[in-house]
Amino acid sequence: MSPTEENFRRDIEDAKGRMTTKFGGRRELKKLQDHVWPTETVERMVTGTYGGGMGLLVMTDKRLIFLKEGMFSSTLEDFPFDKISSIQWSSGMFVGKITIFLSGNKGEITNVDKADGKAITDNVRSRISTLGDTPASTSSTSESASNSSADMSPLDLLQQLQQMHQAGVLTEEEFTRKKTEILDRM
Repeated sequence: MSPTEENFRRDIEDAKGRMTTKFGGRRELKKLQDHVWPTETVERMVTGTYGGGMGLLVMTDKRLIFLKEGMFSSTLEDFPFDKISSIQWSSGMFVGKITIFLSGNKGEITNVDKADGKAITDNVRSRISTLGDTPASTSSTSESASNSSADMSPLDLLQQLQQMHQAGVLTEEEFTRKKTEILDRM
């Protein structure tokens, strides 16, 4: 096997392919595999600004990572899912902001692409909402989403459901079942 094939990570390439824009993160994309554990899988990525520098926010199956590769130094900060208490998404006309709350602290990643940022936020929210579940009390992602959204209008719920489905949070079966439940309540 050649060195290029040996170092190739399909998960990173797949996540890179789902990114809307790679502006501000090319250097980090080249170095990402050096910072990802061999036992974790990269799921989503987005570029943004954190701590004064433009870099790459990466969601793996175990944690969020913010990576900044400078000319002479590298910065990596990770946010393990079990330490994240909540995550917030807000957006303007063109870009948005992800705010991660953990252990009395918060991290804000700004200048984030709207589609990629919303997808990561929805996926992280789903992941952290199921961390404390036991097998006997585990509810599906769509059930958790509808319970926390009881005060939303049916149209808002359907739009949120569609976004979660497009982001890959819900399976086709979960999406169809929840959509039917929402429409039946109207």
